[in-house]
Amino acid sequence: MSGTNDKDSIQTDIGQDVIDEAVRSVERRMDGDADSAGSETEVELDVSAPAAETDASTPEVAPPTEDAAALRQEVESLRAQLEFSQTKARETLERLKEAHERAKDFQDRAIRSAADLENYRKRAQKEKEDVQKFGVEKLLKDLLPVVDNMDRALDAASKSPDFDSFQKGVAMTRKSFEDSLARHGVKGFSAKGQPFDPRLHEAIQQVESADVPSGHVLFEVTRGFYLNDRLVRPAMVVVARAPEVAAAPEPAAPAAGSEAPKASEESSAEPQTSAPSDSSSGGSQ
Repeated sequence: MSGTNDKDSIQTDIGQDVIDEAVRSVERRMDGDADSAGSETEVELDVSAPAAETDASTPEVAPPTEDAAALRQEVESLRAQLEFSQTKARETLERLKEAHERAKDFQDRAIRSAADLENYRKRAQKEKEDVQKFGVEKLLKDLLPVVDNMDRALDAASKSPDFDSFQKGVAMTRKSFEDSLARHGVKGFSAKGQPFDPRLHEAIQQVESADVPSGHVLFEVTRGFYLNDRLVRPAMVVVARAPEVAAAPEPAAPAAGSEAPKASEESSAEPQTSAPSDSSSGGSQ
C-alpha cells in the first residue's frame, strides 16, 4: 500500500511539458536508429531529473517500516504498562476490600465485646447485691439448729428444776454453736497464760499477781476469733505485773517529852557500869 501511494504521488507531481519532452526525445531516438538501451537510459535520466526536482520541492518522508515498528513497539510497551497498572489496580482493590471486611469484622466484634462487657458488669453488680443480701444464708442455716436447741433447753428448764441437766444442755448447745462456726472458718483461741501480744490481745487492765509471770495474760474477758486465718476480733485480757516488794518499817521517832527520861536513865546507868570498873581497877592496884 505504501509503494502504491508513492507511485501515485510521483505521477501527479510530473508536469505535462516534461512528459511531452520525453515523448519527443523517444521519437527522435527511434528515428535515428539509436540503441534501445541508450534511449532507455536517457528516458530514465529525463524522467529522473524532474523527479529530483519534485523531491527537492517536497519534504523527505522517513521510511514507513521503521516508524511502524517504533509505533508498534511503543504500543506494546503502553499495552504492557496498562495491563500492569490494571493488575496492580485489581490487587489494590482486593486488598482494600479485604481490609474493609476486616475493619467491619473488627467493628462488629468490638460492638459485641462492649455489649458483653456491659452485660457482665450488670451481672456482677447484681451478684454483688445478692451476696450482700443473702451471703449469710448458709451460715444462718447452720445457726438455726443452735437456736432450736436453746429453745428446747429453756423449755426443759421451765418444766424441770434440775440444774445439772440444764447445765449439760447449755454446754451441748454451745458446742454445736462452735461447730457451726468452725464449718465457716471461724475459730476461737485462748490467751490465758500466754505472753501478751498486741497483735492478738487487747489489754483492758493490768493487775499485780504472782501466779503468772509479769507481762503474761492473767485471765481473758472475751476470747479472740479467727476467720480463715485472719484475726476478726482480738482477745480482751487482763495482764499481770510483778508485785511491788514491801519496804522494811522504819523505827518510830520518840516523842519530845520522853527524851529526858531516857537521857536521865542513861546517866543513871553510867555510874552503875563504871563502879564495878573502878573497883576492879582498884582491886588490881
